[in-house]
Parts: sequence; C-alpha cells; structure tokens
Amino acid sequence: MAATLGGLGLLQGRVRLAAAAAATSSLGRTGCRASVQGSAAAAAVVPLAGRRYGSEAKEEEELRVRYLDDEHKGIVVLGLNRSHAKNALNKNVIKMISKAVDALKSDKKVRTVIFRSEVPGIFCAGADLKERAKMHSSEVSSFVSKARATINEMANLPVPTIAAIDGTALGGGLELALACDIRVAASSAKMGLVETKLAIIPGAGGTQRLPRTIGVSLAKELIFSARVVDGEEAKSIGLISHVVEQNEAGDAAYRRALALAREFLPQGPVAMRVAKLAINQGMEVDLVTGLAIEEACYAQTIPTKDRIEGLLAFKEKRPPRYKGE
Repeated sequence: MAATLGGLGLLQGRVRLAAAAAATSSLGRTGCRASVQGSAAAAAVVPLAGRRYGSEAKEEEELRVRYLDDEHKGIVVLGLNRSHAKNALNKNVIKMISKAVDALKSDKKVRTVIFRSEVPGIFCAGADLKERAKMHSSEVSSFVSKARATINEMANLPVPTIAAIDGTALGGGLELALACDIRVAASSAKMGLVETKLAIIPGAGGTQRLPRTIGVSLAKELIFSARVVDGEEAKSIGLISHVVEQNEAGDAAYRRALALAREFLPQGPVAMRVAKLAINQGMEVDLVTGLAIEEACYAQTIPTKDRIEGLLAFKEKRPPRYKGE
C-alpha cells in the first residue's frame, strides 16, 4: 500500500494498520490495544504589520499570523494579540486558531510553527471569564469542547511546534502551550493550571498532557494545589525545555524559540513530519506496537527525493537542498 507524503493521510492509515497488527500479535502477552490518533491539523493566515498593543484591537487582529522570510523562511509565527483581556481565550480567538491550524496543516512550505504573544508580559491568562459569565451553561460546555478540539488540532499539526512563553500562562493558556511539541520560557514567566481555585478542572487537555509531560504524581500536586511556577522551576520539573533570562524587549523566549526553529530548517521536511507522527503515536501504545509504528513510518522515507538528496549531499560533502514532497 504505497503512501504519498503530500499529506499524511495514507501514512496515518499505514500506522493504524501497523498498530493493529502489532496489537493483535502481542495481545496475548500484553493485553494492550493500539490507539492511534487522527490526522494532523494546521494554522492560519492574517498579516502582521508590526507589534500593536492598543486595547481596541479588532477581532481579526486578535490572532496574528506571520510567515517569516530569508533565513527564517519556513517558520510561521502565531501571535495572540488581546492586550485588553490579557490574551484570554474567547470564542473569536478559538475560532481564529482553528482556522489558522486548518490552513497550516497541508501547507508544505511550513516547516515549524511558533506560538507566542504579541502582548508584553503575558502569554495567555486562560479562558475569558467575562465572556463566560454571560454564557448559558449549555454554551459553556460547547465552548470548552470547541477549545479542547482546537488545542488537539494544534497538537496534531504535522510540523514541529514551539510555545514561546514570555509572560504568564495560566489555565487554558498553559494547556495551549502543553499542546506544542517544545516549550521555551523566560525565567520570569509564570505558569500553572489554576482551575481548581474556581471549583472546576482543566478542560482543554491539561489533566492529560501535564502528567505525560512531568509525571503523574507531580502533575496531581500542581493541579490539586493550583500552584503557579516560574520559568526556573518549570525547567527543573520538565514542564519546559529551555529557560532564558528576560531581555528589555520582553521577547527572550521568542528569540530562543526562533533560534531553535532555525535548527530544524536544514532537516528533511518529510522526515520531520514522519518522525513527529512516529513519536506521538508511539508514546500512546506499548513498545511492541510502537516499534511497528516506527517501522511503518520509516518505510515512508525510503522512496522520497528528500532521502536521495540527503545521501547525495553527504557523499558530496555539502549542505542538502531539500524541497519536500
């Protein structure tokens, strides 16, 4: 069953078959069943003319999308821009993120996505409680479901994603960051799942992604206590990958994320997408099934032009010139 990597649809199918086969063969030994997630999702299109922090930001400017050029070509930056509401997630922002993710998922020119804030000192304060207070109870349930689904779409983007946390990330804001592959934060940033203070629980993936990131016991402790940690502590417990001292511009985490994204650009684009798929799906199943998933994913890199170019570049002792497929 030949796979084409113009999208990951057929590969997802092969991964499911590999997982099912491995699960069936090992069921007697492990009792495990494979569970493979759905397709990758992606992001949006809104011009970014420059940083503006006015309180009267138009709805279409509450999420800004910028395609970088020159040495950063292939990097897309998604920037929250609701300064008057501390970047709180309302219906409009969730809708815009969903549209953005949907646009990015099939764009072969996109190599890495950085999620950041356009507002100094804040990443995202969580859900917009003022908007929520005006909702009927049935609307609240619908909104949380949509936010959860949108953040899942972000997590399933086929390319690497980096959250640049230069300020406070609470509740849904941290859940959004947890959906990214890598998190970078300023040492002064504040992070926490604080929902239990409001007699609710994290509802956009926090109870599932935080334990998978820092371990079950510590995740329970942070959620039960609604504790907020700074960048240094977040690094020590594995919540973030990199911590940096904040600079005068207030964008130290973004600059570190940009440097990290540049490290990804020279690599084979098909291999990057398939590697992410293999890791994400493999982490949700037993080792035998995970190895079957890796085998199915590895097979997709063998016939690609990227692989041929990589081998030629190695032989000729030059940087590869990948175009993707």
